[in-house]
Amino acid sequence: MAKITTIIDIGSNSMRMVVLEKSSRFAFNLINETRSRVKISEGCYENNGNLQEAPMQRAFNSLQSFLNISKALKSRKIICVATSALRDAPNAKVFLQKVKNELGLSIKVIDGVKEAYYGGVAALNLLHDNEFVTVDIGGGSTEFAFVKNRKIEKCISLNIGTVRINELFFKKNDFEAAKRYILEKLEEVLHCGYEIPNTIVGIGGTIRALSRIIMAKNSYPLDILHGFNYSTDLNMYIYDAILEAKDCLSLKSLGVKKERVDTIKEGTFIFKTILEELQIKRVITSGAGVREGIYLDDLLRNSNGIFPANFNVSVRSMLDRFEIDPKQSSYFGRNAKAIFDVLAPLHNLNEKYRQLLVIASKLHSIGTVLNFYKSNDNTFDFILNGLNYDFLHSSRVTVAHIIKFSKKSLPKRKDLKEYEQLLPDFEVMQWLSFMISLNLMINQDMSMPNVKYNLKNNKLRVCLDRPIFMIENDIDKLEIPKGLKVKIYS
Repeated sequence: MAKITTIIDIGSNSMRMVVLEKSSRFAFNLINETRSRVKISEGCYENNGNLQEAPMQRAFNSLQSFLNISKALKSRKIICVATSALRDAPNAKVFLQKVKNELGLSIKVIDGVKEAYYGGVAALNLLHDNEFVTVDIGGGSTEFAFVKNRKIEKCISLNIGTVRINELFFKKNDFEAAKRYILEKLEEVLHCGYEIPNTIVGIGGTIRALSRIIMAKNSYPLDILHGFNYSTDLNMYIYDAILEAKDCLSLKSLGVKKERVDTIKEGTFIFKTILEELQIKRVITSGAGVREGIYLDDLLRNSNGIFPANFNVSVRSMLDRFEIDPKQSSYFGRNAKAIFDVLAPLHNLNEKYRQLLVIASKLHSIGTVLNFYKSNDNTFDFILNGLNYDFLHSSRVTVAHIIKFSKKSLPKRKDLKEYEQLLPDFEVMQWLSFMISLNLMINQDMSMPNVKYNLKNNKLRVCLDRPIFMIENDIDKLEIPKGLKVKIYS
């Protein structure tokens, strides 16, 4: 696969592009994301599905700019797909031929099932959940992919979309007919032969816009959409407020962005109907969708479309780009496991914290690459925004805080206040802070000493293969959780 790859997705409402750079066999990072609201399907559903001249020209002009960006970034591979608007349009070939002749770009029109599949591939690889159904609301269609145990079981595409619903029903103020139309289409999902999960992974601009509003209304501390989850019951009033808004000013006062004002009611109407009809309890927001799914389908073509077990693309990508020495990172990871395991009778922490401690120990030094001074603070900020995929928000915030407090002193309650709702209990954070601090102290001269640990009567014996003055000198400065004693032997 090319080192730098461009994926372009031409939807009914928006055209989007991502440029991704491969850093190792399975790892990659985003180097550009561009969006243009060309509304290529504007007016088509009122004209027997035919694309209109002005929207086609907007799409053509945007594609030209997208290709300029891709070329400037030295992308060696471009994959361009089109979804509902072009697959429905009788005159789609006019646009496809013009783009091929004048821009040298071949556009692949994919069917709805394939579109749903790509969304499913993105969600199962880049989100941390086992059983869900993806819902991707577009301008012309809505796609569903049933995912269970890291496998896509069923893909469905329905002719429900914001532009379609607007032109067929909302312009006529016929909301009852719109509801009947959506419910009729949803029969295919309800009777597809698979049990409906109680969790939806939401893909697409409408669902991301709704999540942003919900985050703001709930004073959510982390400004990250991907992986944000919420209860439908507790937030349905926000959907109702959007649907009851009388004008653009009212929508903006609710937190609807200017570029979403013209489609947010239709999208909310569709999504609310789906949530109620399928009896969904929880929504997880995905920042990844068709574009990432196309990329992953290509990247993982020899791996059954899924990452290897225990592989985390965000951690691997960060290490590929920023780790100082792979041997040091591996040492810190192994030592973190040993420290966690020997202290398990005292801390009694869930096994998931073992993995988070290992990740934090491996990543702690990346802030040094950015700026040696205040490297822990640099890493904290970078982790919050850089662990893009396959992390719960709580896990991302926990890892960042473990690194931030990998110091000689333990965190105080006031230090954790800002992100309190996403962090584990105070005592858990103190243990994690202590364990990474001990880990870093053991190898502070970067000699990777052989070390054995023994816990007896709440006393941790740290047995080194040789005397190391820096450790012996600093161990008494290390703040230790209550009830534990630490002694160095060499």
